[in-house]
Amino acid sequence: MEAQAEGYMSTEKKPENQQKKQSVFKRMNIHWELLAAIISGVIILVAWSFEQQLSHQVWVGLHLTAFVIGGYAKAKEGITETIKERDLNVELLMFLAAIGSAIIGYWTEGAILIFIFALSGALETYTMNKSHKEISSLVDMQPETALLLDSAGNRTVHVSELAIGDHILVRASERIPADGRIVTGTTAVDESAITGESLPVEKTKQADVFAGTVALDGTITVEITKTADETLFQKIIQLVQSAQDEKSPSQLFIERFEGLYVKIVLAVVAVMMFLPYLVLGWSLTDSIYRAMILLVVASPCALVASIMPATLSAISNSAKAGVLFKGGVHLENLDHVKAIAFDKTGTLTNGKPVVTDVLVHPDVDRDDVINITGAIEEESTHPLAQAITRYKEQSAGKSAPIQVNNMKTHSGNGVSAVAEGHEWRIGNASFIGTHDADQFQNAAAAKLAREGKTLVFVQRDQELVALFALKDTVREDAKAAIANLKSQGIHTVMLTGDNPETARVIAEETGIDSFVAECLPEHKVTEVKALKEKYSSVAMIGDGINDAPALATADLGVSMGEGTDVALETADMVLMKNDLSKITQTRKLSQRMNRIVKQNVYFSLGVILLLIASNFMQVIDLPLGVIGHEGSTILVILNGLRLLKT
Repeated sequence: MEAQAEGYMSTEKKPENQQKKQSVFKRMNIHWELLAAIISGVIILVAWSFEQQLSHQVWVGLHLTAFVIGGYAKAKEGITETIKERDLNVELLMFLAAIGSAIIGYWTEGAILIFIFALSGALETYTMNKSHKEISSLVDMQPETALLLDSAGNRTVHVSELAIGDHILVRASERIPADGRIVTGTTAVDESAITGESLPVEKTKQADVFAGTVALDGTITVEITKTADETLFQKIIQLVQSAQDEKSPSQLFIERFEGLYVKIVLAVVAVMMFLPYLVLGWSLTDSIYRAMILLVVASPCALVASIMPATLSAISNSAKAGVLFKGGVHLENLDHVKAIAFDKTGTLTNGKPVVTDVLVHPDVDRDDVINITGAIEEESTHPLAQAITRYKEQSAGKSAPIQVNNMKTHSGNGVSAVAEGHEWRIGNASFIGTHDADQFQNAAAAKLAREGKTLVFVQRDQELVALFALKDTVREDAKAAIANLKSQGIHTVMLTGDNPETARVIAEETGIDSFVAECLPEHKVTEVKALKEKYSSVAMIGDGINDAPALATADLGVSMGEGTDVALETADMVLMKNDLSKITQTRKLSQRMNRIVKQNVYFSLGVILLLIASNFMQVIDLPLGVIGHEGSTILVILNGLRLLKT
């Protein structure tokens, strides 16, 4: 697994011929186990079909060949792991069972055991490769070179050589090689690799672009904002890789149980080889034969294969849908969550204020006020100012350029400037005078305030002429997501640093059960701990640096894909498409996975107990024992593979 991770994360460019050779060998390696199993099966079929025509030496030779071809991979794995871990494993157990069968003359049965065991191993490898497909497809989308613009002119460099602040040129239909911000040019960008959305997104100056996405038209110059190993693509790769490496509690329990179980089985087999012969009057051949059947049917192959294929299939399925887990444990835990705490800004809301209402003095031209206010606010970087500027561009229409002079920012209050021969002040009530603010369309302003909207007043030459009401709008998917969670019996709560009035409005609009306002980061941790005491298993969903402590405290931390690096690194689960509805969809996947795992475990244990009892009662022979045991292993793997489909 470490070697795979290094291969995925490597940024060193390889020659084309070497890449082609590696691709061929990789494909051969992926199918080798399946091919070996099939060849082994064909040889067994030939030996069985022509048993009467073949000499005993040739017949035995064919079975030995089937043993070696079909069993080499699993035997090597079993011996290597036994030496490395200093503990017995299922692979070694099956290897011993096949050898034991051959020793007592049951060559065909032993070969069939090897064949079916190799076939189940090939299916498990297929599952692993299927789960790695998400990483491979992402790596293939990551360009290896970029056209760097510097004092030396245009030159092609490897993406690992790019530094923050470098400018690169991206032409139409080219894949963007690194995360950055557009400096010049416009283009439509296909971001489906990241967001899953099929429609391209229009990108203009100052818009963020991401590595692996495609500039469909127009040439753009991009300023690098993240190095090659810190791009969004690399974060996705790391998240998926870590998810495949981390095992669920059920899987860890099975692996701990496996070593002890194998030792018990070997001890019981050793006793059974002689005890029935000495005590029950069985012949020595029968005792050894029944011991070999016990060795086969009691092996926990199906039990071991009950969890990992299902978990990897579910992780692969969720990654394809834009939901990334950092381990099977987190996907398993999602089903157990009883309460979810939400951050407000950027999680339940879009995180950007928009102008919802504009009140203008009846003696003043509406478009003039909006155009002048927007022109003044264009000089400011404050989010409210940018929202007003966007509103002016969208609603007031085109106007002659407005000259803005003596622009001043009054920290925490607003701005002042001279425009069109008048002195303008734009800001909160205390900045323009609370008495004047109270008198301006008092009833309407009060109503807007009760709706949790932020009020920005516009004053011209000491006279109030307009009022802008702004609000951070609720995400379109938030209401449906909250409703679905509540229908599943999940308690929902909002933790926000906003004032109680704003929090109340957002809570009512989204339908959330309860909220805690004026919540600092340490308070969010306290609230999450309180929820854990009441509801046992709690998830926290956030996107900011201030959410990171609460994300780490919760049983399941969930970050929005557009969240800060700290939130992404702290979270256990990432919504790459920023779609809250994915929570309920993925929870259903978690429920399916846990249900299938339980089905597999109960089924495999039932089959083992049935076969052991049948063996003691002497009602099954070795071929039936092999088919029953290895058939159950194949069935639980196939059952787990159902999770690859939605």
